[in-house]
Amino acid sequence: MPGLTPTTFWFLRHGETDWNAQGLSQGRTDIPLNQVGFAQARRAARTLADLPIRTIVASPLLRARRTAEIAAEALGLPLSLDPDLQEVNFGEQEGLPMGDWYDDWIAGTYTPKGAETFAELRARTVRGINNALAHPGPVLVVAHGALFRALRMEAGLEANVRTPNALPLLMDPPKPGEGAWTITPAVLAAEA
Repeated sequence: MPGLTPTTFWFLRHGETDWNAQGLSQGRTDIPLNQVGFAQARRAARTLADLPIRTIVASPLLRARRTAEIAAEALGLPLSLDPDLQEVNFGEQEGLPMGDWYDDWIAGTYTPKGAETFAELRARTVRGINNALAHPGPVLVVAHGALFRALRMEAGLEANVRTPNALPLLMDPPKPGEGAWTITPAVLAAEA
């Protein structure tokens, strides 16, 4: 499997949904942003408006697409959608509370009935990110939490780390001699 294109880019997880707030597995279930999620997306857009982003590529699922549309409006940029950036299909676990099975799913020892394996998600994530990075950069990718876990693994980092909703993250490829990417939240990136 090809690795990630070693190009700096921005990643933004969608704003909050009611299912996020309730701790439920969303997966491909197309849940909209809630009021908190819209506020988070607007706050992220204000932060992103000061950055030299040239391209925005997002998951077509409603929660990511609306977050990306709000950012695109603030940046005055068009939005491209890529189905490879959709959240993982969690199969029979969608709509149920996140549970102990999640660690086993990442480890590859358990996959819910009807779900994608973590390995399948990793391959799709690399394809989606690399397709986005083929556009003029810097690129903003707007997607999902489980997809970000797959991205973290591909970036040489611990996979099972939750990323906050609507926090812009700068993704920098490894420097020569290093094995892992660096992730810097936008607030800190602006101070650097």
